[in-house]
Amino acid sequence: MQNDFAAAGGSLYVDGGEEIVDGVNAEIAAATEAGSPVYYTQDWHPPSTPHFVTEGGPWPPHCVRDTPGAAFHPGVTIAGEVIRKGVDGADGYSGFSVRDPQSGARSSTVLGERLAAGSVASVVVVGLAGDYCVLETALDARAQGLDVVVPLALTRFVELTEGDRERAVARMREAGVRTPS
Repeated sequence: MQNDFAAAGGSLYVDGGEEIVDGVNAEIAAATEAGSPVYYTQDWHPPSTPHFVTEGGPWPPHCVRDTPGAAFHPGVTIAGEVIRKGVDGADGYSGFSVRDPQSGARSSTVLGERLAAGSVASVVVVGLAGDYCVLETALDARAQGLDVVVPLALTRFVELTEGDRERAVARMREAGVRTPS
């Protein structure tokens, strides 16, 4: 829910991203009222990274640390820990892991540790984008044995190629992720 994804004019704007802010805030409020922890993932890229098209990667520069585009959308309620990913130029699609764009080596973020320390058994994943970060976070959560829900009304999809949304939802469902509308 960062400006580069969720605000019109963002460098990697996801169509309709700003439309889900109120619903995301309602989910945050429900979680905090229930005493559940809330975690946020935040792309925090260096200005120069192989993740960007300017250096051979697939994406335009986005969410460059300490820029307005990297900030959370101003309407989003922040009520928990922020876990930054892509900090060192790695591809950070999942909240649970990052991948070196050159070697492909994966390493973990602290999210899995935080959830395990809190004896968390189920997670709700919302945000942008459903066919990249939400998808990869949900799949990694399932791989860690967590019950996962991705409310489709609280996510939007990039859909670089027609059908990406449907393929992403199918992959989540095949992994056991619940995807209510």
